[in-house]
Amino acid sequence: MYFYITKIVITALLIVLISEITKRSSLVGALLAAIPLVSILAMTWMYLDTNNSNAAVEFSNKIIWLIPPSMTLFIMFPILIKKGVSFFPSMAISVILTITAYYLMILILGKFGIKM
Repeated sequence: MYFYITKIVITALLIVLISEITKRSSLVGALLAAIPLVSILAMTWMYLDTNNSNAAVEFSNKIIWLIPPSMTLFIMFPILIKKGVSFFPSMAISVILTITAYYLMILILGKFGIKM
C-alpha cells in the first residue's frame, strides 16, 4: 500500500512541477512535458510491480504506434485557438479529434494484422 501511495505522490508531484516550471518558462515546461515522463514512470512502476521487463517492452512498442495520432492534439489545439475558439471548447474538440485519431490508428493497424 505504501508503494502505491508513493507512486501516486511522485507522479502527481512531477505533473505539478512541470506546470509550475511552465509558468516561468514555456520552453522548459514544454521540453519537460515532451519527455515521455508518464511513459517512463509507467514502465518503471510496471517493472517494479512485476519485475518483468518484457511488459515494459510491450508497452513501449505499443506507444510507438500511438505517437502519430497523439500529434492531433498539438496540431489542432493551437489552430482552433488562433481561429478564435475559446480555450475549453478548443481543448474538448482537440481531445475528441485525438481520440478519433487513436481509434483510426488502431483500426488501420488491425487491418494490417498488428494487434494493439
